[in-house]
Parts: sequence; C-alpha cells; structure tokens
Amino acid sequence: MLFPATWIGRAIILPETVGASLEVLFEGPVHHVQVFEHSLFVRFHGRAIATTRRGRIYLRGSGAEFFDNPWLMLHEYWHVIKQWEPRTLTIRSYLTECMRRGYWNNRFEVEARAFADAHAYRLRAMLGTAANPAPRLAASAHPSNASR
Repeated sequence: MLFPATWIGRAIILPETVGASLEVLFEGPVHHVQVFEHSLFVRFHGRAIATTRRGRIYLRGSGAEFFDNPWLMLHEYWHVIKQWEPRTLTIRSYLTECMRRGYWNNRFEVEARAFADAHAYRLRAMLGTAANPAPRLAASAHPSNASR
C-alpha cells in the first residue's frame, strides 16, 4: 500500500519486538523516539535515506524497510539517543564536523557506524533475521545525515 509523503511524514509505531531489542542494546528506553516514514524532510538532505533530530527519525521510505534493516536502525537510533539527546549533536556541531572532516569522517557518523557495526549481528539475532542480513551501505551511499 502506498502512502503519500508529507512534510514530516507519517508517524509509525515501533514494533514491540524491535523496541524491546533496541532497549537491551541501548540499555535504556527507546519508545520515546518518534519515527516518520515517507518524509519529504529527508529529501532536503541529498541522497540520505534517513535523517534525525532530537527525539525523531525521518525516513525517505517506509517504516517496514527501516525495521527490516538492523544496521540502519542502530545507526539512526544512535544519533538520536546518544548524540541528539545529550546535546553533543546539534545542527551547528554537525555542520562544523562536516566542514572540517567531510560527511564520512565526521565524528557523529563515525560513532554511529561503529555502534551499528558492533551490534548489528546481535540485533539481527534478537529479531530472528540473522539469516537475512541487510547489506551495509557503501561509503558513497550516505545512509543518513543529521543535518544536511
């Protein structure tokens, strides 16, 4: 079923098993993070398939695609929970990092990729998707952008 894109997108509910698994890996609550599918906001961020802000994840595509990709979920939730919420990530700090080091090497993206790399196998196992791992995105694919 197709859903029309809107500026912020359509709010979706975090599947119970996904939420419980993420809470184990992040060692705390994740249900307060809002996820929006088919968001036009993401399209202002170049080729990004997701972008984040404090308490929110905006998706270019569907929530089903997002929840089927453990690596991407971990990457985006890391931005929100471990960077936006403690306010280490701001639009200003992200843009400064991108200007200094570029998108791929900015510390926010490096941290999020490292966490996703380290925990994707475990999340796949928790969700029962270990036999069908989602492919890791290439450096040029720009999986997300916190503020571009």
